[in-house]
Amino acid sequence: MLLFQFLHFTSSCKEIEKKALLEFKQNLTDPRGRLSSWKGEDCCKWSGVSCSSIAENVIKLSLRNILSSDSDADAEAGGLSGEVSSSLLQLKYLRHIDLSMNNFGGAPVPDFLGSFTRLRYLNLSGASFGGRIPPTLGNLSRLLYLDLSLYTMDSVENDLQWLRRLFSLKYLNLKGLDLHTSSSNWLESVNTLPSLLELHLAQCQLLDLPPSLPSSLNLTSLLVLDLSNNQFNSTLPKWLFNLTTLKSLDLNSNNLYGALPRAFSELTSLEYLDLSSNFGLEGPLPQGLGSLCNLQKLFLSFNKLNGGVTEFMDDLSECMHGNLESLNLGYNEFNGNLPSSLGYLKKLRYLILWENSFKGSIPQTIGNLSSLEELYLSNNQMSGNIPESFGQLKSLYTVDISHNSWEGVVTEAHLANLSSLREISIGRFSSNITLIFNISSNWRPPFNKLKYVKIQGCQLGPKFPTFLRNQTDLQTIVINFARISDGIPAWFLEMDLELNEFDVSNNQLSGEVPKMLRFSLDSNVDLSENNFEGPLPLWSSNVTTLYLRGNRFSGPIPQDIGTALPLLTDLDISRNSLNGTIPSSTSNLTQLTNLVISSNNLQGQIPDVWTNTPMIYLIDMSNNTLSGTIPSSIGFLRSLKFLVLSSNNLSGELPFSLSNCTELASLDLGDNTFSGTIPPWIGAKMASLLILRLRNNSLKGNIPSQLCNLSVLHILDLSKNALSGPVPVCVRNLSGFQTDFTSDITERYQGRLQLVAKGRILQYDSILYLVNSMDLSINNLSGEIPDEITALFRLGTLNLSRNHLIGRIPPNMDRLERIETLDFSNNRLSGPIPLSMASLTFLNHLNLSYNNLSDQIPTGNQFETFNDPSIYEGNAYLCGAPLPRCNRSEIAPSPDVDDAVDQDRLEKLWLFVSAGAGFFVGFWGVCGSFVVKKRLRDAYFKFVDSVFHRIQLGISSNTWCITQNR
Repeated sequence: MLLFQFLHFTSSCKEIEKKALLEFKQNLTDPRGRLSSWKGEDCCKWSGVSCSSIAENVIKLSLRNILSSDSDADAEAGGLSGEVSSSLLQLKYLRHIDLSMNNFGGAPVPDFLGSFTRLRYLNLSGASFGGRIPPTLGNLSRLLYLDLSLYTMDSVENDLQWLRRLFSLKYLNLKGLDLHTSSSNWLESVNTLPSLLELHLAQCQLLDLPPSLPSSLNLTSLLVLDLSNNQFNSTLPKWLFNLTTLKSLDLNSNNLYGALPRAFSELTSLEYLDLSSNFGLEGPLPQGLGSLCNLQKLFLSFNKLNGGVTEFMDDLSECMHGNLESLNLGYNEFNGNLPSSLGYLKKLRYLILWENSFKGSIPQTIGNLSSLEELYLSNNQMSGNIPESFGQLKSLYTVDISHNSWEGVVTEAHLANLSSLREISIGRFSSNITLIFNISSNWRPPFNKLKYVKIQGCQLGPKFPTFLRNQTDLQTIVINFARISDGIPAWFLEMDLELNEFDVSNNQLSGEVPKMLRFSLDSNVDLSENNFEGPLPLWSSNVTTLYLRGNRFSGPIPQDIGTALPLLTDLDISRNSLNGTIPSSTSNLTQLTNLVISSNNLQGQIPDVWTNTPMIYLIDMSNNTLSGTIPSSIGFLRSLKFLVLSSNNLSGELPFSLSNCTELASLDLGDNTFSGTIPPWIGAKMASLLILRLRNNSLKGNIPSQLCNLSVLHILDLSKNALSGPVPVCVRNLSGFQTDFTSDITERYQGRLQLVAKGRILQYDSILYLVNSMDLSINNLSGEIPDEITALFRLGTLNLSRNHLIGRIPPNMDRLERIETLDFSNNRLSGPIPLSMASLTFLNHLNLSYNNLSDQIPTGNQFETFNDPSIYEGNAYLCGAPLPRCNRSEIAPSPDVDDAVDQDRLEKLWLFVSAGAGFFVGFWGVCGSFVVKKRLRDAYFKFVDSVFHRIQLGISSNTWCITQNR
């Protein structure tokens, strides 16, 4: 012993090994100076270097880069980088190498590492090595631990044949290594490792999970198998269930399908099983699972498993000493009721059943689960009363039973023994209340450490809930649609809480909002849809989202709002009674993404301060009395997607700087006094535009053909302007009116919008993405309705009324198969109503009044419901129900005679008159002959008489048309 201690304290590294380490250091970049201790004679005392206490040789090189907890970028910022020098080959007795979490910039793993035949431990995880794994690693026959996880992803061929020679290996982690080219033989390679205890092949792009082994199973000692996040597209193979020593199985996030095989019952010693996130896994649970009496953790989440769970839970409950602690069946398609046998899983601590289709109520036996700590039943179809036995779950820490249809009354009994409760979530965001809390204001709950309270769509009012009075650890309070008509009580303020979320929206809370409320960093405040009044409240600078819409706040927006709340990302103070101007201090809101100040009494100009808010996503200043022009600095907002400035007194031309907002999805400038023409750059540069609304301005000129480039546009409103020229033929290119939207489009926020549809002004909000509307009414458009407009077969509203359109209604109107509102009134259209319109089965509002339409009104389908004569009035030659029947004398003599033809004939008559007059004045010689020759004289007067007759007829016809159009 004394000799050993002597050797231990006198050991020092060999000179050749010291020089090798210094050369290794010289080839590295060390930004943190982690190798600064590498100096002096004894390298065994250097940081990260360990020597044998007997032979004075370096045996361990541990240079793992320890990451800070708040930044994954530290590996690049502070890790070692450069070249791994071959000088390390002088360290012939190395047993341990750890270079993990450094940054070697995608350099390949050095081939010479395969020469360290004494190596037991090799960890290169997260060190940014790349390229092909060198097969020389197969020479490390004594290796026990190999970790190459979080490898730089390269599309290179990585063959696993070299693994076959690592017959001593106990731990192998290749997570993140691209193995798709060896997907067919990966199992054959790892099956040659009889000593393996842990195998991690997650995120390796494996495609094949073989249904059977090519030879006998050698993985007889395996305890942990992780094959998650691959691309398997198969059923679960039976050989998996011959791994009888397995404690952890993770197959989540694959494409497995089919039912769990009966062979599952062979895993009698299994302590941990995770099959979560296999979106292709389908079929009912087999009864064989009930024999897994030693099972501790069962994760089957994120699959397509279906059917009931009654038999499965019945079987588990029959285990003499059931060990199940965690049961996760979330994100599947299970249905049916939860069985009473659930209450016999006495050791259950975590029960996760959310995102399924379970029905019925919670079984009474739930109260037997005295060890239950977390319960998640949210987003199912459960209903009925919550049993009072729920109140016996003394260990319950977190409960989420939200987004179901609970009924009845919650009393003190339901909460009687929940002494461990920290988080509760119940109800759903809805005004349809079916669950009532009937708790005495004097009741003191057994819990006093609540941190998270979310109660929605449940009646707690009319008073603010007093059971929160002693909860001194509260951080999150979400209580909305609770019918609370109280003010915020004094006792709540005396608690001096520091909240990270305070949401009491959609109640009837009143009075002024106390300024003493305190909030932690990055907190959210939502007081919207109440009856709060007084000046706009401002609190601590920690608030990031502030929703105060739909109250009775008055007075100006505080001038210092930008400096008082510099971290704001979302501000919604719409639908109040605020006045004054928009503060210029908004330029200090550099993190702002959403600004909604609509429906107030704000006035003055929009401040030109937007260069400091580059992240802004939504600006809504509509329904105020703002004046002046659009500031050019809005054009610097490259991330802007929604610009809503409608219903103000804004004027001037649309600034060219807006053309820089190429990500705009909605541009609403309607109901202002903008002038000039519609800029072509709207169509040329705003390819993502979903909504373009310029109605009720003073815009003139033609509709630019560039607007036809807006391929995702689904609302176009240019009505009530002074636009002229034809409806562009290129409207057929507006493919947004021809296709259904993808999910990424429907999920975009589009806010509220007023549109004219079904003959009246309608406001759309939550279903705005379903609206397809084109309104060009009340302009000076001329020419014919292009046939190409019928290609927009997803159109729901088409309004071309009050223009100067001529010609026929396009004959193939039946192509507008989704049309609900069609208004062509107050134009000069002629000819018959196309019979094809009778097949428009969605049409419920039609107006063709005050045109020159003729012939029989179509019958059948929707036309049988159009029994209001005003739909067709002002068309003298139109007949049929609901108008009088047609008589031959009432039908126009020819459907080809319309205003355009009449005008052409009138012009010819005047040409004849002018020619006659010129002839009479210019050629006296001819006129004299009229005097001499009676035959010529009679012919001339006959011609003159016919000319005047035609003129009189033309004047009478035009007078009648004008009268009818009025």
